[in-house]
Amino acid sequence: MTKWAFLLVACSFCFLFGSARTAEFEQDVFPTSQGNLKITFIGHGTLMFELGGKTIYVDPVSNLADFSRFPKADLILVTHEHGDHLDPKAIDLLRTENTGLILTEKAAEKVKGGIVMKNGQTIVEKGIKIEAVLAYNIVHRRSAGNPYHPKGHGNGYVFAFGDKRVYVAGDTENIPEMKEVKNIDIAFLPMNLPYTMTPEMVAQAAKVIRPKILYPYHYGDTDPSLLVNLLKDQPGVEVRIRRMK
Repeated sequence: MTKWAFLLVACSFCFLFGSARTAEFEQDVFPTSQGNLKITFIGHGTLMFELGGKTIYVDPVSNLADFSRFPKADLILVTHEHGDHLDPKAIDLLRTENTGLILTEKAAEKVKGGIVMKNGQTIVEKGIKIEAVLAYNIVHRRSAGNPYHPKGHGNGYVFAFGDKRVYVAGDTENIPEMKEVKNIDIAFLPMNLPYTMTPEMVAQAAKVIRPKILYPYHYGDTDPSLLVNLLKDQPGVEVRIRRMK
């Protein structure tokens, strides 16, 4: 076997092996103006998006997958600094010298070399338009005056994947600022007590945002069928349940 033939076989094996690893997880595919958007539901708050040859991760965490067997990242985004969302080990496994890394200010204290996005900022990174929106608690608190997620610490992200707008809310409640999150095709809203939202809160958020497709994620022991029932009479909002505990 020639050197080039060996390399071709080796690369093919790596591609197929990597595909087999990601195929262990549920996936959905959506057409966009820039080709098919594939979403891999890794678990909890961890998502992988693939579009136009680019691979984007949100909140990759090592205890959910062996990221040494996943595609390297073109872009990684972290919603906030908590350990179930920010994992330097997973970032190191996925990162190359060309990987873009988007962090909050608090996350940037733990991982170096990224771009800090503040609430309200919009950037284009790796050809993808990204908006950072507020994510915080009002009701659920560790103690008086101490919310699980203080205002200004975390980001939700709105992505423009071609003509599709995808909202990954991060750890948040149904905050008033959600009324500014408009024209969403696909939304990921957290539903895990006591840290984020009740099913009723998610339903209220969905009625404000009006995504075409809603995925509850980060839902822990909450029964997602409760959300399906709460939104059964809401035309235009399809609730899809995936393994995102």
